[in-house]
Amino acid sequence: MESGQTVTVFGAYGHTGRFVVAELLERGLTPVLSGRDAGKLGELAASFPDSDVRPATVDDPASLDRALAGAAAVVNCAGPFATTAAPVIEAALRAGIPYVDVAAEIEANLDTFTRFAERAGAAGAVVVPAMAFYGGLGDLLVTAAMGEWTAADEAHVAYGLSGWHPTAGTRAAGAVSRERRGGRRVRYTGGRLEYVQGALPTLEWPFPEPTGPRAVLGEFSMADVVTVPSHFAVPEVCTYMTAEAAGELASPDTPAPSAVDERGRSGQTFVVDVLVRADGAERRAVARGRDIYAVTAPLVVEALGRILTGRTRTAGVASAGEIFDAPDFLRALSPHISFELPGREAPAPSVEA
Repeated sequence: MESGQTVTVFGAYGHTGRFVVAELLERGLTPVLSGRDAGKLGELAASFPDSDVRPATVDDPASLDRALAGAAAVVNCAGPFATTAAPVIEAALRAGIPYVDVAAEIEANLDTFTRFAERAGAAGAVVVPAMAFYGGLGDLLVTAAMGEWTAADEAHVAYGLSGWHPTAGTRAAGAVSRERRGGRRVRYTGGRLEYVQGALPTLEWPFPEPTGPRAVLGEFSMADVVTVPSHFAVPEVCTYMTAEAAGELASPDTPAPSAVDERGRSGQTFVVDVLVRADGAERRAVARGRDIYAVTAPLVVEALGRILTGRTRTAGVASAGEIFDAPDFLRALSPHISFELPGREAPAPSVEA
């Protein structure tokens, strides 16, 4: 990766976008600040002198073309991705540059795989959706746990968040997803997505120490139910969320995340515990870190570094685990995420209600 290469960040002034801009600069890349609100872009540029500012809107393809002109890649941090992903991918394909986004929306990610797989593959283009805490990290961990396996009976991704103060973008994306689902919830079972009614089951998940067993909501589906089945034959993919974090996300009174250090990170901590099963055998992978929004930035920028230097395994629309060497990628994030592959068995989660 050449120092000084430009990367357009669409949605640069958002909560996650700001972390991505800072991480790009730290890694020697030059961010182009883009997004729909020229005023917010100007405010952001004041914190990053000499920044190239290029306002653009998804309903104006010419503005997107100007925003991407001369860039080596584009990162889409602007949700809801049901609205922004397709127009920005189209612009990236016109420009002939890689596209990466941080979408956590299940349906938006499914749309990207469905709509662009054939075109991106034929063009040899690189499109990586969900290169974020949800979707990207879980997919990398499942891939690392799978090892040489190409199929499994089931994959479980348990999110042990100390809490969840959602951003305005998270709330907006959630509202779009709920509207698309018509009040139903989604799960991946029997090799396909299902939309169902009813409350989520409460379970106890045996997180590794020092977290230990915690109450979680089962079938709390995140983008992993799209990314993992996109490249593995796994008929059952289930994600779980600690009950406290799910409660904070659901409450309209929960405030947005607030910074507690010089990097702007919140005090939130997380452990992601992955369990895969095949023919009676079990394998695990575990990641620990801090601030689900802030940690998305090193995930994105590490991905860009590998894409721009040709350290990829495929082209077209691909999840993180499919396109990158998952264990190597996760170890490269050691300043931000601790990663391990425990060599021990894990009990199955027990359903309480």
